[in-house]
Amino acid sequence: MHQPATQSRSVPLRDGTLALRWAAATDRGRRREVNQDAVLADYPLFVVADGMGGHVGGEIASTSAVDRLRDAASKGTVSPKVIERALSRAVADIESHPESTDDGTGTTVTGVYLDDSGDEPTWVTLNIGDSRVYLLRDESLVQVTTDHSVVQELIAAGRLTPEEAENHPYGNVITRAVGPSDGVVPDYVRLEVVDGDRFVICSDGLTKELTDYGILHFLLQHDDPLDAVDAMLSAALDNGGRDNVTIIVLASQYADGD
Repeated sequence: MHQPATQSRSVPLRDGTLALRWAAATDRGRRREVNQDAVLADYPLFVVADGMGGHVGGEIASTSAVDRLRDAASKGTVSPKVIERALSRAVADIESHPESTDDGTGTTVTGVYLDDSGDEPTWVTLNIGDSRVYLLRDESLVQVTTDHSVVQELIAAGRLTPEEAENHPYGNVITRAVGPSDGVVPDYVRLEVVDGDRFVICSDGLTKELTDYGILHFLLQHDDPLDAVDAMLSAALDNGGRDNVTIIVLASQYADGD
């Protein structure tokens, strides 16, 4: 899946307008036979899901999660309660699917949405698994989400350096997923809306092939979200494309109401 052009939307707020632009792409990569990633890139919810669990199971899980989230978001306001209800329904879909027989079937779910229900609009990131949300602000890139993975737990415990983690044998082992044997409550991070914010939401197929510095480089090189997505996807494939690669770039521009 590749969006043919950068999408845009103007969101009216109490004190002005937020202009959003975004693009998304997903690719099976150079080594995998099928693409078990799924993507939702449509206001107000932007999500990447990376499925796991056998040849078919991962695709079932990621597609179920994205379909349920798309349905929920299309009805209006997005909130943690809405997201968790949708993910609970996705788990039921996964359990009841005739081809979902692998006990390890599940999916990451990672993304961001705009919450404009309060006095001040905020971004909210959500995360289950090891897909990631990055924020580019003031030309500085920060990973907002925390990976739910064995290596991240070892890093947090001081038993592994980030450099050692890159080639660790348990690098693909995640500790939380959306699936029959796991819960459906993501971690949430709430962020203020700042003029010029740019988000990258991606599966680990990107971060296996591209460092944070590489992601920053392509964001700074390309103002248009589609150009940035294309450049990062090409780099990930050129660097090996060992996994499915899914990328969303979401850019915002804040306009004061004068």
